[in-house]
Amino acid sequence: MTLQILTSPNLAGVRHGFFTRRGGASSGVYEGLNCGPGSNDQREAVAMNRARVAAALDVGPDQLLSLHQVHSANVVVAGPDGWAERPKADGVVTNIPGLALGILTADCAPVLFADQAAGVVGAAHAGWRGAIDGVLEATIAAMVRLGAQEGAIVAAVGPTISQAAYEVGPEFLDRFRDEEAGLERFFIPGQGDRLRFDLPGFVLHRLRDAGVAEAAWLGACTYSDPTRFFSYRRATHGGEPDYGRLISTIRL
Repeated sequence: MTLQILTSPNLAGVRHGFFTRRGGASSGVYEGLNCGPGSNDQREAVAMNRARVAAALDVGPDQLLSLHQVHSANVVVAGPDGWAERPKADGVVTNIPGLALGILTADCAPVLFADQAAGVVGAAHAGWRGAIDGVLEATIAAMVRLGAQEGAIVAAVGPTISQAAYEVGPEFLDRFRDEEAGLERFFIPGQGDRLRFDLPGFVLHRLRDAGVAEAAWLGACTYSDPTRFFSYRRATHGGEPDYGRLISTIRL
């Protein structure tokens, strides 16, 4: 099966892709294009999957750079030599042509950034914790330090869990109330005392408040589409022992 790559009109003219799970070498609960070195999948299968992604981007496997993601606001700069060991961070930026920046997700929001005129791109892993702690703003700031203009940066949010599938407890809302007034609008009632949280809506809110020129979500829900996407929450609800990771990439 060939790879399936979703793209955003916001990033037209920039080489990028939100890869689905289709077209990979993994099997079992990881069936398809599992690109997560941190999963318990066979290393050979993950390496093969990542090599296929790199080939689709016209780069070598060593030029596809991803992170050891820790739900933080840490952002690193990818230089011409890349890295031998994945840094612990959740955002990455570069102005080096030929390097592909990769973000791994399985419900959290992958966000890709570009300022084409300045020749700077970035990528961020934005779960609710990273988003509320500032990973998106930190990624934008790191791009500006490389020469990007805040008001010229465009952003695209890839496949992520939708509000219909993201049920949380009341204490979750309290964390948002402590952060900023008015964030209750990203919650709707669920069953009993449960609430449903709009992660993509919240991510777009943070991006727009940060001053990007454009920001849009692809509208694809990871939880509700098992044929195309891995989902941590769906795997947990199904009692599965592990889950695959999707990859989203951008390069100059």
